[in-house]
Amino acid sequence: MSTLKEVLAKKIDEHRPRTVKLLKEHGDVKISDVTISQAIGGMRGVKSLVTDISYLDPYEGIRFRGYTIPEVMEKLPKPEGKDYPYVEGFFYLLLTGDIPTNEQAEEVVEEFKKRSQIPQYVIDILRAMPRDSHPMTMFSSAILAMQRESVFAKNYKEGKFNKFTCWEDMYEDAMNLMAKLPHIGAYIYRMKYKGDTPIEPDFSLDMGSNFAHMMGMEPPYDEVARMYFILHSDHESGNVSAHTTHLVASALSDAYYSLSAGIDGLAGPLHGLANQEVLGWIQDFMDELGGEVPTKEQLKKAVWDTLNSGQVIPGYGHAVLRKTDPRYASQREYCQKHLPDYPLFKLVSMLYEVVPDILREQGKAKNPWPNVDAHSGVIQWYYGLVEYDFYTVLFGIGRALGVLANITWDRALGYPIERPKSVTTDMLEESAGIK
Repeated sequence: MSTLKEVLAKKIDEHRPRTVKLLKEHGDVKISDVTISQAIGGMRGVKSLVTDISYLDPYEGIRFRGYTIPEVMEKLPKPEGKDYPYVEGFFYLLLTGDIPTNEQAEEVVEEFKKRSQIPQYVIDILRAMPRDSHPMTMFSSAILAMQRESVFAKNYKEGKFNKFTCWEDMYEDAMNLMAKLPHIGAYIYRMKYKGDTPIEPDFSLDMGSNFAHMMGMEPPYDEVARMYFILHSDHESGNVSAHTTHLVASALSDAYYSLSAGIDGLAGPLHGLANQEVLGWIQDFMDELGGEVPTKEQLKKAVWDTLNSGQVIPGYGHAVLRKTDPRYASQREYCQKHLPDYPLFKLVSMLYEVVPDILREQGKAKNPWPNVDAHSGVIQWYYGLVEYDFYTVLFGIGRALGVLANITWDRALGYPIERPKSVTTDMLEESAGIK
């Protein structure tokens, strides 16, 4: 048994009694009241999901297993000579809650290498799809096609289901999937956008470096990959991609069905497409200003003109956060080091200086601060990844880290099938006293 699986098994055995005690002795304790606006408005803010993988505080930002983003970047082991941690070590943290040693992180690196081979039939399926298919359609299809490899599905079919040990099958599926996703993503990119010229993996490299290599990107893009995958990995359980993955897995669907469904949710324009929309808006904005970085006064006028025309400022605001997104701050730190004079980054920086005050003065935005999407597309564009549609695949590879860790724990703790109760509009009107 690998160190990661051994540590995870110990953690699960220690955690199960906590869940059992809460259900048996405190199951009737109320943790949330639901309003009509929440029922109609997508259940926003209703406390009804459980995850220990990450938590989003409105004023502090996201914590992964209790660690802030700066702490994660500082404490996790890093490849020699690199500024950003092993993605594999970060996955160890998400699964166990422990900061791995360098040796433990490198063990996961080796585990992923052993599991990373893409089945030939997946390549055949991707090549059979129309080349104008959206890369997220290709990505989701590749994940779903591999469902025949599921350890959980095979054992369940053979009558080997055991509610106390079935998490091990989910763990094996999660590890196999996570190892293959960067290879699938890079293959789609090279096939679709780079003249059908896939690049063979280099198994001397960690996940971040190997992904950059297979994409045909030179360093320091490997650092961008590590940073990007970590920052986009998880966002509590209530966002569409995380919740969908959890929901489908709650039916005892395996990791392949569940992740494919979550990726389909991520592809929606209100979820994973935000970064490309922000980049397009920034580029159009700059074109309107003559292609040059404007003065602050010019920028203020342009922002007010945008707002007064009824449009919003993309990349600003957040459903939960009430401060600058720490994921934005992390990307800003990278840009200040690696591309401080890049015109698009200069414009992003100026927007950061002027937009929050304007939004506060306007008084409509609950959160006037930038979110993660305000930066991410600009960095990709700088390194030559100019295909907007592919950005969500990058998001999907990162998001898989969090959702696969989540559903492994869901299975370990025996969470039941998710089945909330619905009400009718008549019932809501009666509750409101208007009928």
